[in-house]
Amino acid sequence: MQQTLRFALFGNTYQEHKSAHVTHLLEILRRKNAQICISNEFYDFLRLHTSADLTGLEIFQGYDFEADMAISIGGDGTFLKAASRVGKKEIPILGINTGRLGFLADVLPSQMEEAFEEIYAGNYLAEARRVLHLACDSGHVLKGYPYGLNEIAVLKRDTSSMITIHTYINGELLCSYRADGLIIATPTGSTGYSLSVGGPILVPQSGTFCLTPVAPHSLNVRPIVVRDDWEITLDVESRSHNFLAAVDGRSETCREGTRLTIRKADYSVRIVKRCHHSFFNTLREKMMWGADARI
Repeated sequence: MQQTLRFALFGNTYQEHKSAHVTHLLEILRRKNAQICISNEFYDFLRLHTSADLTGLEIFQGYDFEADMAISIGGDGTFLKAASRVGKKEIPILGINTGRLGFLADVLPSQMEEAFEEIYAGNYLAEARRVLHLACDSGHVLKGYPYGLNEIAVLKRDTSSMITIHTYINGELLCSYRADGLIIATPTGSTGYSLSVGGPILVPQSGTFCLTPVAPHSLNVRPIVVRDDWEITLDVESRSHNFLAAVDGRSETCREGTRLTIRKADYSVRIVKRCHHSFFNTLREKMMWGADARI
């Protein structure tokens, strides 16, 4: 007898021309007699802009949901938003890629049928990924969700001069970065923003974080990899007396003098992977790792 699974559905809300993928997904889940709940903003988007059949879906708001698995249909940005909503629930998240690169959301719409056959057979992996936590002192209260699956970045707020980021590891001074910013990336986020400014790729199981400066003023400053159970503290100086703190792209302004403390979160995000999809295989397929145009 086939088990009954409950899925929480998240999706991007600006690509109505790709609604056929949502329709196909709902057809697959209904054939499986799955219970389906859907985030209210995604439901409203589909109702207003698509012809998808939304009958029988349970609508939830915010973090008020429970499921056996969450489904993110969109790109990696949509996946990160879903991860922030899943939070400490530790519900595994499946990413269906209707975006571009799809490093986190790596199941193609054409692969949905076989992917759900594997899921119902229990033939999949749920990889635990490290998460960063950002805390502030000086009375500053972060407005957004202070946990990041990819990275936490400290950046200059506008086109003004660079900022100075005094960086401490477990209370000991590492250095003072004079740069446009500093990225603290998890292994999951090492293939994103950090990589684009010269950071290394970290294997997901490495137990490390990477500190990568953005446009540093000194040529002898390079990315550094540290253990993920170490605490990172940042004091920022800025001529404009403020700066940006961005958590997985969700940014807000902090005032100069606000001390930031970054450490490993007390929970992990579980990413659903098909058994034959390895990290190195993804590097080769998504990033053309080692590809030689001459061959």
